[in-house]
Formats: sequence, C-alpha cells, structure tokens
Amino acid sequence: MKLKYIYAAIFAALTLNSCENFLDTENYTQKTTSNFPKTSEDISMMLSGLYSTLNHQNRQHTVNIYYVAGAASDELFGGGGSADKAFQMTDKLLNVGVDAFQSFWEENYKGIYRANMILEYVGNVTDWVDEATKNQAIGEAKFMRALLYFQMAQMFGEVPMPLTSEAQNLPKSSAEEIYAQITTDLKECIESMPDKKYSPDFSGHATKYVAEAYMARVFLFYTGYYKKDTLPLTDGGSVTKDEVIIWLEDCKDNSGYDLVNDYRELWPYTNPYTINDYSYTKGQNAINGSKLAWETDVNNEVLFATKYNVYGSWDDVSLSNMFPLFYGLRNQDYAKTFPFGQGWGCGTVNSVLFNDWLADEPNDPRRNASILDVKEEGITYSWDGNDQMEYTGYFQKKYMNINAKASDGSLVVYSYLMYGAQNNMQLGQTQDLVMMRYADVLLMHSELTETADGLNKVRNRVGLPSVDYSLDNIKKERRYELAFEGIRWFDLMRWGDVETQLERQIGVKIINAGKETTMQSFGGGFTKRYQETGGFWPIPKSQMDLSGGVLVQNKGWGTTDAEFLGW
Repeated sequence: MKLKYIYAAIFAALTLNSCENFLDTENYTQKTTSNFPKTSEDISMMLSGLYSTLNHQNRQHTVNIYYVAGAASDELFGGGGSADKAFQMTDKLLNVGVDAFQSFWEENYKGIYRANMILEYVGNVTDWVDEATKNQAIGEAKFMRALLYFQMAQMFGEVPMPLTSEAQNLPKSSAEEIYAQITTDLKECIESMPDKKYSPDFSGHATKYVAEAYMARVFLFYTGYYKKDTLPLTDGGSVTKDEVIIWLEDCKDNSGYDLVNDYRELWPYTNPYTINDYSYTKGQNAINGSKLAWETDVNNEVLFATKYNVYGSWDDVSLSNMFPLFYGLRNQDYAKTFPFGQGWGCGTVNSVLFNDWLADEPNDPRRNASILDVKEEGITYSWDGNDQMEYTGYFQKKYMNINAKASDGSLVVYSYLMYGAQNNMQLGQTQDLVMMRYADVLLMHSELTETADGLNKVRNRVGLPSVDYSLDNIKKERRYELAFEGIRWFDLMRWGDVETQLERQIGVKIINAGKETTMQSFGGGFTKRYQETGGFWPIPKSQMDLSGGVLVQNKGWGTTDAEFLGW
C-alpha cells in the first residue's frame, strides 16, 4: 500500500495577531507577528497554509474557477438534481442568490493575504541554508499571489488588489494594473528562483518552470481578451511575445517534464486495483507496449496541481478532492456502472462536444479516454428513483469517483486500497486536481510560435497523424486534449468564440428527471448574457456591503434578469 501525503496545512489553523501580555513582550502561547515567523521552517509552514487556499476554494464545487471553466463553456451542462439550481446556473451564464461566489472570493483573498504576509516577513529570517533556498520561498509566495490574482481577474475582471497585509478598503484596480502585478510577480519568479527540475518529491510546489508556463497562459488570455500585444509590468515596461516564447522554450526543453506514454495513464481508472476489472482497460497495453497502469498522479507530465490526501474529514473536507464526488453518477446500482461510482450527477457532458469530436477526429482515443458513453460501454444507467437533470448519456471520466473490488468482491473507493484512504465516497477521494500539464506547454508553444512541432507531439502521443499549423487546428487540439481540465471557458473568451459556441447548445436533447426535452436559453439567451457580462461573474453582495459602496457590482449582474429560477 502506498501513502499519499500533502504539505500539511498547518498555517491555516494559526492565528496571527499583535496582542501581547502587557507585562511580557514575549508571547509564549500563540503565534503572533512578534514571534512568528522567525525561522525558515516558519516560512515553510506559512507556504503550506498559502497552498492550502487552493484546496479550500474548491470546497464550493459550483462556484470556483475549475467548475466555471467547464460548465459555462460548451463542455458541460450543470446537471445534478432538480433542486440543484446552483449546479445549473453557470451553464446559462446566470446566478442564484446574492453571494454565490462568496467562498471562492474569500479563499482567494485569504491566500493573497498570506502571500503578502510571507513577502513582508521573509526578510526577518536569517537561518536560510543558502540564498537559493530563500529565493525559492520568495518565488513560491510571489507565484501564488500571481496565480490567485489571475484566477480573480479571469473570474471577475477587475477586483481590489491589496499588496500588503494591512487591512484596506480598496476599489477595483484596472485590468491593466492587475495584469501588470501578475506579470511582474511571475517575471521575478522566473529570474530569481533556482533551477528545480521535475522531482516527484517536490510535487505541488511552484518552480521557475511552473512560472514560465503560467506566464504563457497569462499572456495568451490577456492579449487575446483585451486585444493587446504585450503584458504590462508595474514599472511601466512590458513583456513581449518573444520573451514569453523564450521562457516557454526553457520550460519545454530544460524542466525535466514530458508527456507520459499513454494518455489514459493520466487518469485514475487505470489504477492497478481497478484496471483488470474494467473492460475498457483490462488487458490493454500502453502505446509503447508497456503495461498500462496509473501508479500515481505525481508524474512528469503534471507541472502543477492542487494536492489532496487521505486526511479528509467533516471538519476539513478540503483535504479530500470533492470533484470526483461532484461528477459521480447519481442514484445508481454501482455494480452495474463499475468502475464509476456514486456522486451527485453534476457536469453532464454536452453532446455537441462528443459529436464534434467524433466528426473531427473519429480515430482519437482520447474521446473514449475522457468521456463515458453509457451506451457504448454497456453501462446500465437506471432512471428508477433518479432525479438527474440535463442528462445527455455522457459523463466525463477524468475526475470521477472510481471504485475497485476488494478481496471479497465488494466495491470500495480505489484509494482505500491504494493509499489507505477512508472507504468513503465523499471523504476518500485523493486524486490531485491538475492545473498545468506539459501537453498545455507544448500547445501554447505552438500557438505562440505558429509552428506545428508541439501540436504534433501531442497528437502523435495518441497515435494521430501530424497536421500543419493553423489556429483552427490549435483550437481543436486544445479542446480535445484539455477537455474538462478547467481551461475551455477562458480559451473561448480569449479567442472571441463564446457566442458562436454557446448558441449551438440550444436545442440539444437532454433528459430532465426522466422526461425528454431540449436545452434552452435563459435570461434572454447566451449571446445577450455574454454581451452583458463580458464573461465575468458577480461580486458577492456581502463584499460590496462591507466596502460601504467602494466596491461596485460587475456589469450584467444584480438584477432579476440575471437570476436562474430553475427549469
């Protein structure tokens, strides 16, 4: 049995304050700003707390950047049950309630606060092993601040931008100001962090190579959506496309990351406790002829991921990955759906994606590796007592509750056998949430350089023939290679393809609680909603109230027309 560990989120439980006993300036019972941080180990503890905000922001599954990227786009419908309006609002570019995005907003700013605090106090620490170790810690804090602001900018457009831990009531910063800070932080990471190549022992930490990859992602979104040629810097300078390409080539050529042999090896249904009982993988070999197996989600294709472990509990569900539960099958006889297990039925796959994929690449093995077609795989999906909404017959496989068979033949969560996790469909999910893969590095490089090398390396990995470079080929390859990985919505936004693609959803056949119907548009239609909002989401009302009017709502939100009232 293997163990799955994560950096301990100790700092999340620490309370830093400035209160001291008036008779003694040394506080012996609490971590305060007077006694913490003092050592490099303290900084490491603070970094653990900073990374943990990625776990916490994903607890509210329907209102985070990963879910929005799939459900708002042409990949997924909301799904769930008839009462799950919050599942279904996003695929219609609508809202439910006044504070739907409150948790996501709060967790991002908690992380930004922690990053700012690290950067303010790191200079007080003097016991660094060497300068490189100190620069690594500073770089990780700057990377996380850049990542969290990038997430906020992609989700909300313009947001307040505190750069210190001081309590402030700030208005929104402009997109240019926010991206200047993101770019500056990433550039300083790239230029100052030590050369840490891929190592499974360092999984989940940012490195200069991770920063290089994210610089490319930031560049493509900012220049595409805002119609700019360069990324701004806080000193008034800029980062050009040529600079981004140089950094991305450094990541591509020198980081130690690469593609795994077989695309299926990225996803847990090929874990060694399930593979030989699942007809799709039983007896299969990888592309290179070796045994097909999913040993761990720490592999040399994953540059950066949100890490999960076996310690999830009802006191802290964020230590478990709740997405496989969220996307699991709803109210079924799971012996008949093996290996796909129990869940809430969220994120049903849009059949437009499946049909486009079949038409564009009929021989692409990634389609069956990524999408569960219940009919094709012979799964008995029952409607008895099932309240499944927006059902299409397709579910995504990448993040799904995966079962294995125990020695007595009973079904258990695979991580129970593999890692000693709880045999609990809700708390036993240990799969990491991949945020940046090497395949994306190759595809971004092809898009930026307008060459086909990276594009074809990705295609050839799955046995598809090489093609010439074109933006259309890049769009298709990103759509299929990176499906359901939290990227599609933002690709559509930066390419200007949202309206065209979302209008294709109208009239798609679905089943709502056992009754056949079609997907409809709400709130005046997809085009109207996108033009009203620009693709950004509502600021929580509680945040605007706390600001006393300093923070104002994003356009297209805060009206009854923007609310999803249900089917």
